Amino acid sequence: MSLINVSNLTFAYEGSYDNIFENVSFQIDTDWKLGFIGRNGRGKTTFLNLLLGKYKYSGNITASVKFEYFPYIVEDESINTIDVVERISADHMHWELLRELSLLEVDEDVLYRPFATLSNGEKTKVLLAALFLKENNFLLIDEPTNHLDMRGREIVSNYLNSKKGFIVVSHDRAFLDGCVDHILSLNKMNIEIQQGNFSSWLLNKERQDSFELAENEKLKKEISRLMKSAREKSGWADAAEKSKIGFDPDKTEKSIGRRPYEGVKSKKLMKRAKVIEARQNAAIAEKSKLLKNIEISQPLKLSQLVYHKNTLLSLKDVSIFYGEKAVCRNISFTVNQGDRIALCGKNGSGKSSIIKLICGEEISYTGCFEKGSRLLISYVSQDTSYLSGNLTDYALRHGIDESLFKAILRKLDFSRIQFEKDIENFSEGQKKKVLIAKSLCEKAHLHIWDEPLNFIDVISRMQIENLLLEFKPTIIFVEHDSIFCNNIATEKIYL
Repeated sequence: MSLINVSNLTFAYEGSYDNIFENVSFQIDTDWKLGFIGRNGRGKTTFLNLLLGKYKYSGNITASVKFEYFPYIVEDESINTIDVVERISADHMHWELLRELSLLEVDEDVLYRPFATLSNGEKTKVLLAALFLKENNFLLIDEPTNHLDMRGREIVSNYLNSKKGFIVVSHDRAFLDGCVDHILSLNKMNIEIQQGNFSSWLLNKERQDSFELAENEKLKKEISRLMKSAREKSGWADAAEKSKIGFDPDKTEKSIGRRPYEGVKSKKLMKRAKVIEARQNAAIAEKSKLLKNIEISQPLKLSQLVYHKNTLLSLKDVSIFYGEKAVCRNISFTVNQGDRIALCGKNGSGKSSIIKLICGEEISYTGCFEKGSRLLISYVSQDTSYLSGNLTDYALRHGIDESLFKAILRKLDFSRIQFEKDIENFSEGQKKKVLIAKSLCEKAHLHIWDEPLNFIDVISRMQIENLLLEFKPTIIFVEHDSIFCNNIATEKIYL
């Protein structure tokens, strides 16, 4: 066991006036299995790069271990997989590699195939196996689940649970619950570490948020009462002071001894006014400490068009082919208004092909596929690499209301500064939010979302869940987040 010490860390990108981290201090035990969570664009990958020494910063990061970053970049994917692993970790025994692959449920024969021929899930697992051959390093694992299907996520979660000494960035709740024993949360104002998994962290956060909200309401009422009382006492003190200064005993009071009484009364009221003001200032100071890390998730809205028939589309015994190869066979299901259908299956089982067929792409298929006439579909793709330009031009190109589009992005935790940037410079999660916000702006009878949650932070996932549960749109989606699927789907189609 050793410690990674971070003290007074402050960092901003060159040319930016906004600090991503400011005077941040904490400690990490190198034996922990640490889950790293936070809103998109808050700096999770940036922090990993600071640990790797890629950027200049003020403050101190001290560690007695070396850091290793995942995912690796494979520059030549034409070589055999075993050679890819050798280039990453030259000092391992072959049996050690086979042990790691076995734990990840990867067949040995992938080692003797060109790396380019592996599926995205196989590539992820092989590179993770290579990563854990570096046993003496502290491992920085950045979003390993994005190319894994549901079963693959479960396997990798169990695999990581058998290890220790890593930080894993992930937004998949079930995945984190299965493999971490501490949570590092990147909040709005600070970084916190808690023992436990994601579910225990969320429960603690909800309790803390509820306490702070209740305390905030109590202090607001107290401040209002004290302000009213302070105004009254101040008015009385002023009146007493005036009567003391302008006192004429011959006209208003026969006894000359009245003057000292007026002085004492004025002094007493002044003192009470100052005490109330001090209590008010203390309450304001206490109130200012609250709510700084509460993630305000404003509810999203979706207004879907009503189709003129109950049935929107149907597939009966549909098989899809690329050349002579069938990617899926004999798929049958019907989509009626209000259905929320999850397409489930391993990577490569044909989920995206079914979506492309429904969206009108030219795909070779057999069987019966019927789609309602003039059916308007709003589509969110897996790919975000084509996004470019600013948000104003993007809204104009796609014929959506710019004000509504940006209002949705604000609810999804975009700052106003973000609106001035080019979409190419957004984080991957922010790019995915652009596609979802566009979809929520479009007039459609049916929404089709292909892996919409890739890279999207946990808070926003729960926002989107609440949206779909409240407005109950007709939707077909592919998503490997098991909690999301279980909460949202009215029907699951297994390919």
